Amino acid sequence: MSDIVLDVDNLHTHFFTRRGLVRAVDGVSFRVRRGEVLGLIGESGSGKSVTGFSVLRLVDAPGRIVKGRINFLGQDMARLSEEEMRALRGSRIAMIFQDPMMTLNPVLRIDTQMIDAVMAHESVSRSEARIRARDALGKVGIPSPDERLKAYPHQFSGGMRQRVAIAIAMLHRPELLIADEPTTALDVTIQGEILSEMQTLCKENGTSLIWITHDLAVVAGLAHAICVMYAGKIVEYGPVDDVLDRPLHPYTQGLLRSIPGENLAEKGQPLHQIPGSMPSLLSLPPGCAFAPRCAYARAECQTPPDMRTEGERSVRCLFPLVHDRAAGGRE
Repeated sequence: MSDIVLDVDNLHTHFFTRRGLVRAVDGVSFRVRRGEVLGLIGESGSGKSVTGFSVLRLVDAPGRIVKGRINFLGQDMARLSEEEMRALRGSRIAMIFQDPMMTLNPVLRIDTQMIDAVMAHESVSRSEARIRARDALGKVGIPSPDERLKAYPHQFSGGMRQRVAIAIAMLHRPELLIADEPTTALDVTIQGEILSEMQTLCKENGTSLIWITHDLAVVAGLAHAICVMYAGKIVEYGPVDDVLDRPLHPYTQGLLRSIPGENLAEKGQPLHQIPGSMPSLLSLPPGCAFAPRCAYARAECQTPPDMRTEGERSVRCLFPLVHDRAAGGRE
């Protein structure tokens, strides 16, 4: 257990709205080991971003964590005071947002923001904090870091702003970093560069990383393990190669078949599409939430499936796919 950095157990985050109860995160459990990259996958509205915000206790009203443990290196963060959480955020745990302007203040220079971030958690001189900030910019590939420190966020491109946000997140060499689709708005070339830099930074610092995305292709070369989320629940978990090569849940299979060039898609044929759309979390169907869209659904799928675990693989399905999935086989 000593290499477990984060252990999330039966986490429930609900939003109490005027229209009803939204179970955005409904019984989510996973672990992240030291130096491991965990890919948290799912389409929009699946609950993956709320899971990340819940870990950092950043869920705003009308949402709140109603149940579960968030064990970070022996501390249950679900029970820490707000003051104790502020001491952890930015130092031992950090987050990179999809929009870097959620991190950067548009009216302050970059050096002011980075120096303040260092001095908020460590008793160092301003000159030393400035050196730390300059070195951090250099590590994320920003040229002329001394000059760039004097610039304002609007003077950077989108890719450069995201690099600055990553540099701020890595200032204190956190044990855990949560990245919420940080490269979605960037072009493919810049995305590849940032992914490579993130891998290097995490390897150098021993940082564990949760990479939240809807893009399986991104995590294929980045993550060690994958959690696939659907309608607030994890439906499949396992080592990245096992999940991508031998998906057990029909939803994971559907995601893979929709990727151009993926070996599950037949050459020369239109890409597979998962029929329908994810149901509203205000009115989920009985039993398996994916059943209305599943080509393999049976009458038994009206019963809510539990997570089935065998070895390193887990799946939330009463009838998981067998390895000969191309033929549509079932257990």
